[in-house]
Amino acid sequence: MKTIAPALEVISNSYGSSFTYTKHAEKTNSKAHLWHYHPEIELVYINGGAGKRQIGSHVSYYTNGSLMLIGANLPHCGFTNELTGNINETVIHIKPEFLGNDFFVAPEMRRVQNILTQSKGGIAFGGKTKKQIGEKIEKMENQLPFQRLLTLLSILDELEASEEYTVLNADGFSLELNTQDNDRMKMIFNFVKDHFQESIAIDEVSSMVSMTTPSFCRYFKKISNKTFTEFVNEYRLVHASKLLAEKPISINEVCYESGFNNFSHFSKSFKQYTGVSASQYRHEHKIIIS
Repeated sequence: MKTIAPALEVISNSYGSSFTYTKHAEKTNSKAHLWHYHPEIELVYINGGAGKRQIGSHVSYYTNGSLMLIGANLPHCGFTNELTGNINETVIHIKPEFLGNDFFVAPEMRRVQNILTQSKGGIAFGGKTKKQIGEKIEKMENQLPFQRLLTLLSILDELEASEEYTVLNADGFSLELNTQDNDRMKMIFNFVKDHFQESIAIDEVSSMVSMTTPSFCRYFKKISNKTFTEFVNEYRLVHASKLLAEKPISINEVCYESGFNNFSHFSKSFKQYTGVSASQYRHEHKIIIS
């Protein structure tokens, strides 16, 4: 069985800068669909719109834009496409040591170092933080390199002080493991991404990574803090949320296009996951449907 590991994205710094700043207008991020990773920490602001985000073992559906800080080498998919409906997507890439190995040891940089460390599991910010920091990120486009750097450090300091955030992956989750663990987890995530609409047998996946089924179940739970079945079901439910918001198809079709083969089970699972029924969810998000 052929599987494709996340692609290593090679990133070059913006001219005259120690980090990379890229602003994509709506529908212009050609890498949005890729499952990839890179050694740089990524700060991304999506101005408006709604879509799916998969970061490590976390999968969710965002609305009204998103502000995320993604740690080094944490695999993730792109966040926008032709259906997202966002205005802009601004992405900043910084190497953990982009200002030198000793810069963040300084007492004044302690909070910045702290937020960069926390980003290993991926962080999503909401509320006023998302709006205020998002505006600052977009204003950086017209700043000179030195001012951009000062703004970036200020943003990271403010993010560390914010209480409007969610750590996306379980405490202790990290793909910065040994080579064998990295290869296994990347293979598993990619397989689910490509096959979640089909029936997935645990013994098939465990065999794919050369483990017995019991060993695989323990391994996956230890790494991701959730069972493999929970992860697959979450992926399917988030895809269902995306379809309900973006496609004018029947809820029955949403059920089966999301990988569920039983409508009753889908309805119960969706309400448990989102707190509302599929029809209510669609009604609340119908403005997104084009």
